[in-house]
Amino acid sequence: MVKALTASLVIFAVMLGWLWVQAAYARFARRYPELGPFRGDGGCGGGCSCGKGRCERD
Repeated sequence: MVKALTASLVIFAVMLGWLWVQAAYARFARRYPELGPFRGDGGCGGGCSCGKGRCERD
């Protein structure tokens, strides 16, 4: 039981940490626009499913 609770808390902490990193990155991109635009997650991940049922490869 303790292991399950610990694992849940670790996963929650990692997710909160990831949200903090994304917010810090957005603040940094706003502060220094000369370094390029803010690049978010990109929606669906950029895989073949984003191509509406087709996957074109070079």
